[in-house]
Amino acid sequence: MSDAPERGAVISGIGISGIGRKTNRPHLDMTLESVRAAIADAGLTPADIDAVATLGDTPAAQVEQALGLRNAGIEAVQAGGLLAPVMGAFLAVTSGRARHVLVYRTVQMMGGDIPIPDGDAPAGGESPAATVGNVMGDMMPLLAYHAYSAAHWLAMHMRRHMYLYGTTKEQFGWLAVNSRRFAGLNERAVYREPITLDDYLTARPVTDPLCLLDCDVPIDGSIAVVVSVPEYAADCPHPAVRVDSFGTSAGAALGWVNRPDYPKMASIEAARELWSKTSLTPADVDVAELYDGFTFLTFAWLEALGFCGEGESGPFVEGAANIALGGRLPLNTYGGQLSAGRMHGYWVLHEACVQLRGEGGPRQVDGAEVAVVSNGGGPIAGCMLLTR
Repeated sequence: MSDAPERGAVISGIGISGIGRKTNRPHLDMTLESVRAAIADAGLTPADIDAVATLGDTPAAQVEQALGLRNAGIEAVQAGGLLAPVMGAFLAVTSGRARHVLVYRTVQMMGGDIPIPDGDAPAGGESPAATVGNVMGDMMPLLAYHAYSAAHWLAMHMRRHMYLYGTTKEQFGWLAVNSRRFAGLNERAVYREPITLDDYLTARPVTDPLCLLDCDVPIDGSIAVVVSVPEYAADCPHPAVRVDSFGTSAGAALGWVNRPDYPKMASIEAARELWSKTSLTPADVDVAELYDGFTFLTFAWLEALGFCGEGESGPFVEGAANIALGGRLPLNTYGGQLSAGRMHGYWVLHEACVQLRGEGGPRQVDGAEVAVVSNGGGPIAGCMLLTR
């Protein structure tokens, strides 16, 4: 077991805005709602915040100005995936550069008031498409074959997994059904009406073998957390959530399809790093909040994190007994991105904290003390192990 410097940090506060679809609420309004809630939840005031970090939505400068904060940005962790700003906050706190760091993510399904870059080349001379191609080595060939979106890329992973291991559409469907059951217990989830396996199997096709119910749900909303020094835990109004370890990976050179172990993804390396820095094991995890931008991504994370063997995620999920409330591994207890809504990995973190604080209400996992959180897919991945 290697040392985990992030262990010297706690999540002291969490906040979430109103969630909805096509609300037309400005980014800044939603962001201020979540960050003010997180700061208050931590028992702090804006004056206590030393730095602000974000994934790149509502500019941090706007939030700092609105709250009267000083500008002391925190660098994201290289290869940390969507939760990189949170991981950067952990390291900033453990290194003594800050006592309290505010981190947020805000999304708006129709784009909202955040300007979208046009196709002009940036100052460096490269087009946006060329820049993406350099970051993910196989992007240009994928685009050349009209594979334009993550749905196309993950459909290929999903089909390959079905071919190699006999994974069935019905098994993927059980994840969607289970997620909707949990969403029915979460008043913030955008889709709460139950679905059946037949509803899943007859849903509108998106790109074979993905159907509509394999895909996450775009929403408007904002989520924030406050990361603090561990000695502040005694003063938190709510139980602090401790950071045990995290793992990251960015196999950019391999891209989406060039791995020799395809259809595996960067989640393999991220999970390996996570477990290398802790004495805990998969058997110690009480609740899992795993990234589900598409159903296949959750299957990949179940295998990468060691909750089942290679190619065994289908049988593990089948029937949903293992992943339901009271099951072996309650999974995506807030409804996941498949039913509650897509927050790019930040709702999984928020829900893990809710569960470890014992505040899940009708969806609370009894005695939850250890939670795992993951985000990302393809060539970029990050995961965290959190404890009560």
